[in-house]
Amino acid sequence: MTGRTAQLRSAARFASGLYLGEARGAYDAYVRRNLFARLRYAPGRDDPYPIYEQIRAGGTFYTTAMGNLATADHAACKEILRSRRWGVQPEGEDPPPEFDLSFLDRNPPDHTRLRRIAAPAFSPRRIAELRTGVEKTVERLLDDAERTEATTGRFDLVPTLAAPLPIAVICDLLGIPDADTATFSRYGAALGSALSGIRSLGHARAVMEADAAIERLFTDLFERRRREPADDLVSELVAAEDAEQVRPAEMVPLCSLLLVAGFETTVNLVGNAVNALLDHPEQWGALVDDPGLAGAAVQETLRWDGPVQRTTRVSFDDTEVGGTPVARGRWVNVLIGGADRDPAVFAHADRFDLTRTDGGDHLAFSSGIHHCVGRPLAELEATVAIRQLAERMPSLRRAGAVRRRNATVIRGPVALPVACR
Repeated sequence: MTGRTAQLRSAARFASGLYLGEARGAYDAYVRRNLFARLRYAPGRDDPYPIYEQIRAGGTFYTTAMGNLATADHAACKEILRSRRWGVQPEGEDPPPEFDLSFLDRNPPDHTRLRRIAAPAFSPRRIAELRTGVEKTVERLLDDAERTEATTGRFDLVPTLAAPLPIAVICDLLGIPDADTATFSRYGAALGSALSGIRSLGHARAVMEADAAIERLFTDLFERRRREPADDLVSELVAAEDAEQVRPAEMVPLCSLLLVAGFETTVNLVGNAVNALLDHPEQWGALVDDPGLAGAAVQETLRWDGPVQRTTRVSFDDTEVGGTPVARGRWVNVLIGGADRDPAVFAHADRFDLTRTDGGDHLAFSSGIHHCVGRPLAELEATVAIRQLAERMPSLRRAGAVRRRNATVIRGPVALPVACR
């Protein structure tokens, strides 16, 4: 068999499996009416919260069409995320090689080793040092937004503020020169959407192109930093590789995770926050009257409409959660977005309220050893952005329809037209 023929047959098998999977998923959602399957299709994809409520109302666990489990129960989600006897891979197994997410999809000890290398970049001291730069970047972006609105009568909050802010910050932290916001936004959206599964051949192509482009970027940057070390995270990682703290094959996945996770969470957090505030004019008014509530607005958005909606864990043991037996090797979809509206934990859980006093136990950044290492940076960027919006654009309002991304794990708008005059 020639190489070309083998490639064609391989592509045909991939396409056949992909579209059979899509057909099976649609059947499960629309014919079998499986609640978990319905999260992948409209209207569940656009507004998953009523489905989360139905899943939670049925008990601690719900069985998916594939025979796995799902839970939107806050107590169960918290217990699973914090337990060392649950992992992101079966105990003793390595993650699949096709889509390497570095320490995000590894159990200890590799998770611990890789996370320890990245963690100092997000220490309280380093985050405090970034504040002035974040504030200046937001000021510059809002200046640009005002000029755009003066010309066109509106601006899109996502490409104007929500995306360029975290991309500029994480690229500066890593030491990536000449970052192109539109390109990185496209890469981040493609790779983030892949977490929900590949939908089509076009989607697969976009994901592979993004992955290859980021690999080229970091491979070139590693070589440059070996010749010319700088005061940036990539230089620190190159030094860690030289000290044999990180393996050569782990370098690109680690940097790719830090890059994409470093802006994807914040892009969607800022977009979701502004979207929620504009949906609740009384809350926007309270923020305008007291911009010091920006931090509270960020935390309530994380609880009420977080940028990461779910994760998965697998049990290492025959165990019990919430009175329900769970067998060793059973996978559970931990529905963070549903858990954070659990009325057993949050009073008036469906209400978006900046004065809430019980929102601190949200799981938007996961919990346990996989708690998001970049949380302080995301919270800083979002808080500064929301505060300056309230101070500079008190009359902010919608100027067009919101368009959400086509994904179920990552949630946020791709277009949010607004005006402020």
